[in-house]
Amino acid sequence: MNGGGTRRWGWGGGRAENQRAGAQAAKDAAAAAFYELDTAQRDLKISIETIGAVDDSPAARKALTDFADFGARIDRVSQDYITVVDSHDLDRDDLDAASASRARAELERARQDLQRVKGELDRFARGLGPLLAQAENQLARLAPAVERARQSLLAATTALDGARGAGFTADGLAARLAALSPELTRLNEGAGAHGVQETLQRADRVVREAEAVRGEAEQLPQRAAEIDKRLSSLRTRTQALQTRAEQVEPVLSELRRRFSLACWQDLQQVPQQAASTARQADEKLREAGAARQEQRWADATALLATVRALLNTTDEAVKAAGERLQRLNEVSFDQSQEVERTRFAIRDAQRLAMAGRSTPDPRHAGPLDNAVERVDRAVASLTGRHPDYWHLLTELDAVKETVQQVVEQIRQERAGH
Repeated sequence: MNGGGTRRWGWGGGRAENQRAGAQAAKDAAAAAFYELDTAQRDLKISIETIGAVDDSPAARKALTDFADFGARIDRVSQDYITVVDSHDLDRDDLDAASASRARAELERARQDLQRVKGELDRFARGLGPLLAQAENQLARLAPAVERARQSLLAATTALDGARGAGFTADGLAARLAALSPELTRLNEGAGAHGVQETLQRADRVVREAEAVRGEAEQLPQRAAEIDKRLSSLRTRTQALQTRAEQVEPVLSELRRRFSLACWQDLQQVPQQAASTARQADEKLREAGAARQEQRWADATALLATVRALLNTTDEAVKAAGERLQRLNEVSFDQSQEVERTRFAIRDAQRLAMAGRSTPDPRHAGPLDNAVERVDRAVASLTGRHPDYWHLLTELDAVKETVQQVVEQIRQERAGH
């Protein structure tokens, strides 16, 4: 009896110990799976927080939502694992084989559940790669961007101090620089207070505006010198215009004496216009000089542009009087050269219109035929003691312009084929 009992106890005890060992191995494997899942979740949480801090796109928001869903699933399988571990004391002396086997099976299921969720979490993490890389790039830009902003503000301050030391008030630049001070305060408060994207945008804006202030401060001496140079140049031009305007009246006198009214009547107001322009230019130059002394650079520049426009317009009018007399002299002596140049232009255009064709295109032939007739009429209009030579010249100029338009049309059409 005793020997038989001893054999039954040895066999049964050995089986229980084997089951206990198997259950313990399952417990260790489940614990390892639990640890790996917990570690993966913690690591991924850092990535998710990185993405959330930088990216507010729909894809980023979905990633945050999906991760929260994973958290709930991880909590469930983790709690199931803990419940299984707590419900089985593998170290108690009276653990039988059936209990150990049951513990082993439940621990195996818990391990499988933990590993399954871990695999899904790993796949999810791999899918976050592009979002995470973009977010990390943004974060990597943050510190250098803020430092660039600080350095740009320092450089602008230094340049402004230098300009003031050179005698420039630069009040406008100082006001613009002072307006950036609150922005620097916000940058110093950091991305935690204002967000990564907003901080990056603020840093870029500060750099841009501070660089503009620095550049303008450094260019103040050059800008002042350029305005001084333009003031001097435009004063010289104004004086020259006054001198040239005095020469228009003799030109008009000759035009009146030798040519018909139609040849010069549009020029009668040129001397008065030139004198009026010179007076206006003088006044604007005085205003520009005052603005320069008061360092109102934009006002000085605008006034100088006005003077230049006035002088350009009147220069053309004064120049036109002299050119009118020269052209009328030439055509009154021999109009055949001007007429022949125009006829040649027409013939050249007609040859181009006929190139490669047996008949011309009506769209080209019509204007060219009309040009021939206009030249004939203009030449025929030269009658009387004082022919209207100016009408002849303006009509020939108009004909040549029309012919040129036809030529350009033909070339464009052929280039398109």
